[in-house]
Amino acid sequence: MAKRAWQRMLSGRRLDLLDPSPLDVEIEDIAHGLAFVARWNGQTSGEYPYSVAEHSLLVEEIFRAANPTAGPRWCLAALLHDAPEYVIGDMISPVKAAVGADYAELDDRLTAAVHVRFGLPPVLPKGIKAKIKRADRMSAWMEAVQIAGFTHAEANRFFTAPKPEEIAAMPLRLRAPSETRAGFVARHGELLAEIEAVSGA
Repeated sequence: MAKRAWQRMLSGRRLDLLDPSPLDVEIEDIAHGLAFVARWNGQTSGEYPYSVAEHSLLVEEIFRAANPTAGPRWCLAALLHDAPEYVIGDMISPVKAAVGADYAELDDRLTAAVHVRFGLPPVLPKGIKAKIKRADRMSAWMEAVQIAGFTHAEANRFFTAPKPEEIAAMPLRLRAPSETRAGFVARHGELLAEIEAVSGA
């Protein structure tokens, strides 16, 4: 019996996890998957799990505030920084370290397919990737202390503590998956429109 290496999406696409094609990547599938994947293995307080889609929206917001001249292309990269998790799920860092290189290689292949699908380079410039990672770690710090039960001292050991002015008016949102999914798709559309406007200027 042949090994099955693809995932069937609600859009009808079949994404080959070992050799993903950008043609099989749809934003609706990404948004749906991420809206139902819980950060922190679901170990968060609140009425709803804190989803990867919600986290991605916050990371893009932090990145944009910290890098106002970066432009919509790199804001889109920030929004999509965890996109592969729509098919491979969200592993906490200790599990990723235990799994090793295989997980990283799978993540890299899926990231490249997502990037190409939406007009981004398969591999981001190191400087941009570092800035997105900083926004990611700041978001993780906020999540850790606000909903994941970490003390400030614990969070400071593992994540990047933001300055108060860097996250002003950026509260964590806990919403129903359908609302988060819609918000993710909407923000993606806004960024694509901004990219097109810049390209046509």
